[in-house]
Amino acid sequence: MVVPVDPTLTDAELHRRLVYGDETALAEAYAAYGGLVRRVAVRVIRSPAGAEDVAQEVFAQLWSRPYAFDPRRGSLRTWLSMLAHRRAVDWVRSEARHRKDARADDSALHAIPDAGPGPDEMVVDRERSLLLHTALAELPQPQREVVHLAYFAGRTCRQAAVELGIPEGTAKTRLRSALRKLAESLADPPDPALERGA
Repeated sequence: MVVPVDPTLTDAELHRRLVYGDETALAEAYAAYGGLVRRVAVRVIRSPAGAEDVAQEVFAQLWSRPYAFDPRRGSLRTWLSMLAHRRAVDWVRSEARHRKDARADDSALHAIPDAGPGPDEMVVDRERSLLLHTALAELPQPQREVVHLAYFAGRTCRQAAVELGIPEGTAKTRLRSALRKLAESLADPPDPALERGA
């Protein structure tokens, strides 16, 4: 609804009606000065949407605190222009802070090390796992049983010996032999170029 602007409207009369909570007075003030407030704001903000936000804040303040304007000290036009300029500057500062905070958040996120393995590490881990399983499969059954109990089931040598029904010394010997064979199997193969003395 377009509110016609009364050319005889005085700031003092408009102010008096705003103080008494006359909603049509707010609509008349917006119709008379809304364009001015948006123009002042857009010159500072360079954003029509931001200027509209500022205009809403300015007229919300006029409505909620009409006593802040004193018609004896100046015109409503001048007061709304100054208020629009002040609010627009605050808006620009707030946006700059938000952008700075967002950049800081992005920087902080990039600074956090990735806890998970990268693709290269995953390939290496898979290869190691495959090599380990292959090496375990090549162990004699008695040694494989002790390794499984000690390293995959979390048993001590004594517990493994009890479960297998063998002396503890035998379990330890099998485990040492198995670990030696696994170490040999999993060792990096010698580089042929180094063996030739290249």
